[in-house]
Amino acid sequence: MRLLLSVAAVVLALDVVTKVLAVRLLVPGQPVSIIGDTVTWTLVRNSGAAFSMATGYTWVLTLVAAGVVVGIVWMGRRLVSPWWALGLGMILGGALGNLVDRFFRSPGPLRGHVVDFLSIGWWPVFNVADPAVVGGAILLVVLSLFGFDFDAPDRHRGTDDAPATADAPAPAEPVDADPAGRRTPDDSET
Repeated sequence: MRLLLSVAAVVLALDVVTKVLAVRLLVPGQPVSIIGDTVTWTLVRNSGAAFSMATGYTWVLTLVAAGVVVGIVWMGRRLVSPWWALGLGMILGGALGNLVDRFFRSPGPLRGHVVDFLSIGWWPVFNVADPAVVGGAILLVVLSLFGFDFDAPDRHRGTDDAPATADAPAPAEPVDADPAGRRTPDDSET
């Protein structure tokens, strides 16, 4: 949980600081060239989700993001794997970064527009939170595909070598058989 919260705090801090700088230093509609026209700083206010989808449902996106945050924190209580902590921390930090905008930017709480400012080629304008969320999600998919459990530090699914517990059934007693495989009577059956 400590690693998860530390990663989330770093992502959140980077996201908030870069958005504050973007709002102070950039003028909407006037891109600043970094590498020709391929990489620019371009200030955009996004009321929707990624790629400006669901622009009329800002309050729904806010509630969904809040649910994701609560789910990650709840899941973090059982978290043991440092790789899962890294991935979930990236997603948590990015979700919190965009939630800060949804709650505190205009036009108002639950309807705030997210500040986007990084533009690379034909890709839609984004912010620091966006690649953190995507990168964290990719990491979790890879961990899942390779069978890494979030609640076991070094164990893969299906390779649990845990000792038997008191709840486990006792092994069946062997049946006496003659060499041909037929059952032979013992003293209790005669």
